Amino acid sequence: MRLLYTILFSCLLISILLPQSLRTAWGQLEQLRKSRSLPEPPTVPHVPVAVISEGAFAMGADGTDALEDERPQHQVWLDRFEMDRYEVTTGQYAEFISLTQRSTPWQWENVDPTQHRDRPVVGVSWFDADAYCRWRGKRLPTEAEWEKAARGTDGRLFPWGNQEPTDRLANFALGARFDYSQVLMPVQRYELGVSPYGLHQMAGNVGEWVADWYGSNYYEASPTRNPSGPAAGSFRVLRGGSWSDLPKYLLTYGRFKLPPETRNSYTGFRCARTVDPTTPP
Repeated sequence: MRLLYTILFSCLLISILLPQSLRTAWGQLEQLRKSRSLPEPPTVPHVPVAVISEGAFAMGADGTDALEDERPQHQVWLDRFEMDRYEVTTGQYAEFISLTQRSTPWQWENVDPTQHRDRPVVGVSWFDADAYCRWRGKRLPTEAEWEKAARGTDGRLFPWGNQEPTDRLANFALGARFDYSQVLMPVQRYELGVSPYGLHQMAGNVGEWVADWYGSNYYEASPTRNPSGPAAGSFRVLRGGSWSDLPKYLLTYGRFKLPPETRNSYTGFRCARTVDPTTPP
């Protein structure tokens, strides 16, 4: 018993005599050890999505109004998928840059976080767009997915129907020099111009990268189920037209192409995701 009292007294004496600074240092080291063992996961931004049901739709166009690479119109079956309702914003992309240390887009020095967080990011290459979507656990949409999400199944000419574009429906045909505040609109604007699935600004604002390589005659031999474009190429496809384009470039079946390393003020993107077919609709 005397031995036990001696041990307890010794421990108490050590705790009294131990310098306060040393005890504080030990506490800080313990907190550091715990913080390193439990790293904080990155915050991946959440955006609303639209679920596009499986089924067939008419892709492309026929007649003299369609360009050669937009013909012939053909039936395509797509499995169910999700697509972001809005274009990726500068605010969302800023978090991606911060967490991944990826190089900044062209014109990034002109982004004002207080004013432009809800504007679509521009100045991104196809590789940047692909990397961002994969970081979010998603991917770029295929060209066929993009067209169905914009067009629906009734063959409409524009996301909102067959009415010619107006400034109440889309952001287009601006003759100004590029400026985030003047030519780009917030991604949630133009409620009257949404697609049949509720996606905003599938026409105008910024053209959007999609996953596919470009093939001028791809429609002539395209698979009828879940086409994903040619196996290789020199250009990637863009869809939707931009803030500077005339109405004829806002058509739901309109196709554009650029080298994948291109960064400019007209091009942004949105993401998509394959939906497990066993998941209830």
